[in-house]
Amino acid sequence: MLFETRWKDYYRQRLGDAETILGRILQDGNRIFVGSACSEPQELVRSLLRVVPEHRDLELVQNLSMGCIPEDWSELQKHCRIKTFFIGEKTRRAVNQGLADYVPTYFSSVPNLFREDDSWELDVALVQVSPPDKHGFCSLGIAVDINKAAAQTAKTVVAQVNPLMPRTFGDSFLHVSQMHHFVECEEPLLEMTHTIRSAVADRIAQYVSALVEDGSTIQVGVGRMANTVLMSLKEKKDLGVHGEILTDAHLALVEKGVLTGRRKTLHPGKMIASLCLGSRALYEFVHNNPVVEMYPIDYVNERRVVCKNDNMVSINSALEIDLTGQVCADSIGHSFYSGIGGYVDFIHGASLARNGKSIIVLPSTTTDGKRSRIVSHLTHGGGWWGPAAVCAWS
Repeated sequence: MLFETRWKDYYRQRLGDAETILGRILQDGNRIFVGSACSEPQELVRSLLRVVPEHRDLELVQNLSMGCIPEDWSELQKHCRIKTFFIGEKTRRAVNQGLADYVPTYFSSVPNLFREDDSWELDVALVQVSPPDKHGFCSLGIAVDINKAAAQTAKTVVAQVNPLMPRTFGDSFLHVSQMHHFVECEEPLLEMTHTIRSAVADRIAQYVSALVEDGSTIQVGVGRMANTVLMSLKEKKDLGVHGEILTDAHLALVEKGVLTGRRKTLHPGKMIASLCLGSRALYEFVHNNPVVEMYPIDYVNERRVVCKNDNMVSINSALEIDLTGQVCADSIGHSFYSGIGGYVDFIHGASLARNGKSIIVLPSTTTDGKRSRIVSHLTHGGGWWGPAAVCAWS
């Protein structure tokens, strides 16, 4: 009881509004981490953007921005520079204009940068968590990925406490005593859904479905193509999940009885992931659901862990492939498009698994049909990985 009283007192004493807290703790030259993807703490980011012009030489570190960070960074770059491990719509313009930096690295390697590399020391981490339970533990909910390592290593952690953040199992918890400031703000979590389909994507998905056997454990990337591929597996039996991301397409397969995890050799019966990118329905599904376990990215993506799943199938999309099997998935020539992310981790892991396979999917031509994506050599400047294991295109 004494312990319970102590954490509650600690929490109340460090509770405040975002702008006041950030105005007090931020200093010129600080490196600031912002939580990932749909878990981005929007109230904290909105307040951060208001106080950034008062400082110099700030550095904002993030994985994938989907919320309040503006696409036009030209004014704020005088005060703060972005470093991102993955390029999305919010940062693509700034990166290719030279106003932000893309850091090419495997997702599985990022937590160790925070833990072991002094040049990546974090001064402030802004994360979003569920309200504390009766023992004082908050859940990182839909984004454990690199958020947990950032919160464990930053000098100062500011948490947006949101009642709408799901409480997820696995390795998603932070105790109140591990954080320094709290901002209570209830607001809807960011959502990402893909509803538009195409004939080409449907044809590719049919090819992939023929390659995925009943009882396989799957990892599928994110995006319209990945969503279509997942939906093509609705007639399969006893599939399992060990992947970076859970989406609404995974939820649809759960509802059809396809994703049971019964034949998994690692974490049988469990859906293992690091991030959720989806709708409110997905977030409600993972809340307090013991079937779903969320772990940091350096565990989920670790190839020595991935390969412990027999019949592991990794399915990822690409932008271009050449005749030797070299794959480009992160840039269009010299222009950065996305990032290395976790696909290389899963290509390795699936290839090492017993009866495992890696599948790369891509349309055979560009969207306008004028240029082939299957080429004699990759476009000059394109990043590459190869050789590809199995390819499916239309």
